[in-house]
Amino acid sequence: MQAAEHILLESDTREVPDPRSPHKMHGRVEVRSLLRRKALQLELIDYYYLVVRRYRSGFLRAEYVIDLRFVDSSLAFSRRVASRWILATLMLAALGSAIALRVQLSAAPGNWLIACVVVCGMAIGTAVVCIYRTTETVELFSSHGRARLLAFTSGIGAIRALKPFKAKLAAHIRLAIAARRPTKGQQLRDEMREHFRLRETGVLSAEDYESSKERILAGHWSGVT
Repeated sequence: MQAAEHILLESDTREVPDPRSPHKMHGRVEVRSLLRRKALQLELIDYYYLVVRRYRSGFLRAEYVIDLRFVDSSLAFSRRVASRWILATLMLAALGSAIALRVQLSAAPGNWLIACVVVCGMAIGTAVVCIYRTTETVELFSSHGRARLLAFTSGIGAIRALKPFKAKLAAHIRLAIAARRPTKGQQLRDEMREHFRLRETGVLSAEDYESSKERILAGHWSGVT
């Protein structure tokens, strides 16, 4: 039997709540990305658990529960700005304005008017692409395994919508960490078991599970937190 499975079997069984059963809810937030036709819903339940629901085109694509005792810090935010598309939009808008001025001053504005319409249409197109390519991403990682437990990419506004929930989630993570079992070995065994559960439910890929398992084992054998 491999060391990983040995650690797994030593862990005690802790029941993870069913997200569809009655439970105490402490907070809820939903973020929608209209251009990408997807949505993320997060729910804090029973003090120590986070329910994640991801939707695509109005249909539920994934639903799972994360045990906050094995989560690192809180939600991580990042933003990617489509600077080149912003520059292209500004240049086309400036060119369109110059052509529009030329139309007003020209005695025969026909051709200039067509050019103005074309350039303005291109500016609108690049603006739409700019909005689509400027993204905000929210991620959540496990503490020792560093496995990505949640990743959601949306348009501008996601970070602002999630900030109040982030503060509440951080408070519950601190509460959950305080409820960990007393020794480092027990904590790492429990986290190994949580990663195994997430792999079995399809949250973690086999590759992600193996990578996180190696990190947890390294922490277990070295005694490093």
